[in-house]
Amino acid sequence: MEHSTTPYEERLTAPRAWWLITFLVGVACGIILLPFGTLPMLGGFVGGLLVAAVITSSYGSIRIRVVADSLVAGDAKIPLSALGDVEVLDPEEARAWRTYKADPRAFMLLRSYVPTAVRAKITDPADPTPYVYLSTREPEALAKALSRA
Repeated sequence: MEHSTTPYEERLTAPRAWWLITFLVGVACGIILLPFGTLPMLGGFVGGLLVAAVITSSYGSIRIRVVADSLVAGDAKIPLSALGDVEVLDPEEARAWRTYKADPRAFMLLRSYVPTAVRAKITDPADPTPYVYLSTREPEALAKALSRA
């Protein structure tokens, strides 16, 4: 979704299958309370469904934006001047950087259900973070927005 002041914006929403699981959590909570009667069963279903829906929605509400002179990824705000080379990662390379190639000092905003990613080096010598890893469904567009700035 592009705005005139936002060259890049993406929301890493949870996949549809997670919403099915959310519904099944509600069903399971209802079944657990079934021995106590119909009303507790309905309360368990609704309560379990609501709690699971809040968790699924909040996990899938993370946003990545390139705004003016900053990269905003979740709660982090990184000046674009602190970013160096930007690398688009295909699913295989993204998995490698999430696992055995990962540096524990890196800033990683990852979602396992998003197979592709972008990795940008941090050039600020005062910052011990070696790179930023961002899961994204549109790695080329994000890399272009980061490189343009």
